[in-house]
Amino acid sequence: MPHKMTITGSATGPLREYDRYVAFDMREKGSPAAPKGLKKSTFISYTVFVAKKAFNKTGLTKKSIMHEKILIQGEPTLDIPIDECPGEIGIICFQITVLPNKNDKEANESKDKKEAQQEVSKAQQEVAATKQEEKQEPVAKEAKPVQPEVKETPVQETKAAQPKKQQPIQPKGTKDVVSFDDIIVPEAFLKTRPNPVKTEEVIEFVKRTGHLDKPLTIEKETKVLKDGYRRYIVAKTMKMENVPVVYEYQK
Repeated sequence: MPHKMTITGSATGPLREYDRYVAFDMREKGSPAAPKGLKKSTFISYTVFVAKKAFNKTGLTKKSIMHEKILIQGEPTLDIPIDECPGEIGIICFQITVLPNKNDKEANESKDKKEAQQEVSKAQQEVAATKQEEKQEPVAKEAKPVQPEVKETPVQETKAAQPKKQQPIQPKGTKDVVSFDDIIVPEAFLKTRPNPVKTEEVIEFVKRTGHLDKPLTIEKETKVLKDGYRRYIVAKTMKMENVPVVYEYQK
């Protein structure tokens, strides 16, 4: 059975187009140390071959591929002509995923935090104004009888002024929500390729509902993924910052 490979990084050279596929080069840094008596590696160069249909779905272009961080899952090949495969290792790509940009993630978090602070400040001002009206109400009550409808109005306004904090909808059975970046994927999972048809079904489910169909199973202390690798791939594809989980002992 062919050996499965997973590499991450950006293209180190321009995108090359062929009849039914595209190719580009990538590079990975070698291990910082090698077993005693062996020479350590520095860099390993790869040439990745991707079907045009799969590549177009990512939204990448000739320019953006040089700057976006991508994840490639595939298997090595020696059946590509040397002039099309300048890398030390050729890879037939089964799945290509654009990874979230750290700077964009931080900018979105900062924007969401600022908007939340503005909403809280606005709500506090409305509540303060409502309390001021309630303090002045007894004076008006002595001067002129107040109808029950008018008396209840400040209370109704107070309830409307207080924003309701809505929790994100999570799939049934969820025990916790953790940061996607904290989850560690074992090598055994990275060597597998989830059924693309079922993976696409989960992606469509997330687009409809805004959440995964089931939580991921992880170890509580180490955050190592134990079950749900397909949903992990979907969460990465949909650029989800947080994912629902259950812990291994709670299954």
